Amino acid sequence: MAENNVQKIPVAVLAGTGMVGQRFIQLLENHPWFEVAAVSGSQRSEGKPYGEICRWVLPERMPESVKRLRVRRSTPDEIDTPIVFSALPSGAAKEIEPAFARAGAAVCSNASAYRNEPDVPILLPEVNPNHLGLIRVQQAKRGWEGLIVTNSNCTSTGMTVVLKALQQAFGVEKVFATSLQALSGAGYPGVASLDIIGNVIPFIGGEEEKVESEPLKILASLEGEELKLPDAVISAHTNRVAVVDGHTVCLSIALGERVDISQIKNTLANYSPEEAGAGLPSTPKPVIEVRPEENRPQPRLDHAAGKGMTTVVGRIRPDKIFDVRLVVFSHNTIRGAAGGSIYNAELLIKSGFINGIENPFQNQ
Repeated sequence: MAENNVQKIPVAVLAGTGMVGQRFIQLLENHPWFEVAAVSGSQRSEGKPYGEICRWVLPERMPESVKRLRVRRSTPDEIDTPIVFSALPSGAAKEIEPAFARAGAAVCSNASAYRNEPDVPILLPEVNPNHLGLIRVQQAKRGWEGLIVTNSNCTSTGMTVVLKALQQAFGVEKVFATSLQALSGAGYPGVASLDIIGNVIPFIGGEEEKVESEPLKILASLEGEELKLPDAVISAHTNRVAVVDGHTVCLSIALGERVDISQIKNTLANYSPEEAGAGLPSTPKPVIEVRPEENRPQPRLDHAAGKGMTTVVGRIRPDKIFDVRLVVFSHNTIRGAAGGSIYNAELLIKSGFINGIENPFQNQ
């Protein structure tokens, strides 16, 4: 039983043996609302106990509760839970996720397969909870009782939280972004050691396009049944570096008005989510942490901020071309992947989008 005698909600993790799937399982252990009832994997692992076939690569231990779960196929015939967390590769997600939505499940996806669809929201609950309005459009258009929501590309997540705070206060016109992305973003086994040790790889396929487009969709205003993108432009360089966890992004930003650096620092430090995205088990506390040191944020020192859900910002200073430059850090496999999808599921429940499920939020 959950806290306050609320029955825990059974959930499934698709592709649960991969790095992001493992992070889902680790974060869901002892979650106050959810419990892992099913996990899927590759064809060779079907029917076998998860604890026997999963090569666990996270530093945290594998939860005892999942070791005896038998791995299933990624189909609604095999898995019947009201919420499905998808760590599927994008190619597989394109076919599998709609099957679950047609069967009535709420699919909270980490895949990029549906992020560009106009009726599928890219959700960051501390930024755009109103985009849940697209779900009714999606269900009417596609004729399914379930739904698909996605979280953003892991590099886009932290920078978009920062851009939201600045857009809301001052307006944002131009953004120049350079990423320093962790190895865990490439999955496991990821980048070959001889390619990355003592090296920086200045290309990640498809990444720059995602970083340039996804934040604009997240920051868009919902007008009727459509999103209106902000009148802003993002230019991005994306790089893979020899860091295990956590993506760092260096931003130069042209604002809609001239403001003091002190105002920018205060705006970021005091940013809070709308009521819909607040008070949930995964809500970042704080949403943005502003570091005063001249050498922060750093992945090694800041990866655990807010249990991996907080966006950390530092080196906020004037920019000689635009208005302000700063450094953003966000944990890529927690806030930018599994933790973000779990946060999205909590928002769906609080907002009444999962039929037949008691809202635990009402009992807290």
